[in-house]
Amino acid sequence: MIQLGGRSCIIFSIEFGVPKKLVKLIKMCLTETYSRVRVGKNLSDMFPIRNGMKQGDDLSPLLFNSALEYAIRRVQVNQDGLKLNGTHQLLAYADDVIILGGSVDTVKKIAETLVAATKEIGLEVNAHKTKYMTVSRDQNAG
Repeated sequence: MIQLGGRSCIIFSIEFGVPKKLVKLIKMCLTETYSRVRVGKNLSDMFPIRNGMKQGDDLSPLLFNSALEYAIRRVQVNQDGLKLNGTHQLLAYADDVIILGGSVDTVKKIAETLVAATKEIGLEVNAHKTKYMTVSRDQNAG
């Protein structure tokens, strides 16, 4: 779920250069939305959507990617992780994130920072889908 409330709106305006008027229009699309469910030939009464967005909403991927990009930028500001080509390695594709680090402790620290940054913007890391793997040249590592 992505919440576009107070702090999030400021983030979208400043961090990504989105005009405040556009942020206001996006907020309008996300508030006071209703839906119905069809089961067979029966259509339910309308009910409010209180969390997140309607399934299939065109704004969903844009808002999700922006929120994840913000969280990743927060993590990469000052981390001690493994550097390849001079940058810390936190890779993302769609909703998958890979953290590379020189030690298990470094990866854990970066992961904790990422979890905190995602919570700040209204995203949640699914611990049950989270996997980690250590790779080392040292036979006794791990």
